[in-house]
Amino acid sequence: MPEDIVLASASTARAALLRAAGIEFSIEPAAIDEAPLKREMRATGQTVIACAYALAVEKARYVSKYHLDALVIGADQILALEEEWFDKPVDLAEARAQLSNLRGGRHLLATAAAVVKAGEVLWSGTSVPELTMRRFSDSFLDGYIATEGESLLGSVGAYRLESRGVQLFSRIDGDHFAILGLPLIELLEFLRQRGALPR
Repeated sequence: MPEDIVLASASTARAALLRAAGIEFSIEPAAIDEAPLKREMRATGQTVIACAYALAVEKARYVSKYHLDALVIGADQILALEEEWFDKPVDLAEARAQLSNLRGGRHLLATAAAVVKAGEVLWSGTSVPELTMRRFSDSFLDGYIATEGESLLGSVGAYRLESRGVQLFSRIDGDHFAILGLPLIELLEFLRQRGALPR
């Protein structure tokens, strides 16, 4: 009998990716405080992708404690512009400030995922797409924020490529699915090998 799959994330984009791929799963977001781990990783000189990976594993392990027989998927994304790391904006003013900082430059979107069962990491995958924002006008930015509204607060960088956010960019290099929140092709391959999906 196939193992149950649990997504340890509140991300609607990740859930939509799994659902569209035909995966049956339940959702239980990991109730962890990410800030201490991020501070520790920064203080010890760890890379942004190493931090995203550590957070993905921690989230999956946290939820795995309550679903010992399930495959628990943890994931994390951190946006990095040179040495600065971005979190999700807390309000629309912060979203505007983030987008203003990213405008006209290239940033990284460090994406990591891990599958854990009974506390053990069975699979992990990482991807670091590079995205270049065009030099959009202030009036475009104001209109974008007015149209997208509170939905911008749910993603690092305050954009969603699956909607109007794609208009912010002049170039995108890397895995499209990873930008949306998961290295999906690699995850599906693991689930097939595991017997959780038909081969």
